Amino acid sequence: MMQYVDSVGYLAAFLTTIAFVPQAWMTWKNKHARGVSLGMYIIFTVGIALWLAYGILIQVWPMIIANTITLLLASFILVMKIIYK
Repeated sequence: MMQYVDSVGYLAAFLTTIAFVPQAWMTWKNKHARGVSLGMYIIFTVGIALWLAYGILIQVWPMIIANTITLLLASFILVMKIIYK
């Protein structure tokens, strides 16, 4: 049963993380982030960092892996938003 639960966690982590790839790619490719809200991405990135910290504290690997990757992608988009302002 635990393997099934972990599989659901890993699948959810994969899908929610990979959802950021198209935005990161479009921002990089087009060299602009006009459609991205700076305030939203600041709040979101801090939230992801806190979810990562929480995952580390409770030692839940799907949460740790997903939030590490999502934090990197969200930070990339945030930096691009600031650079291409």
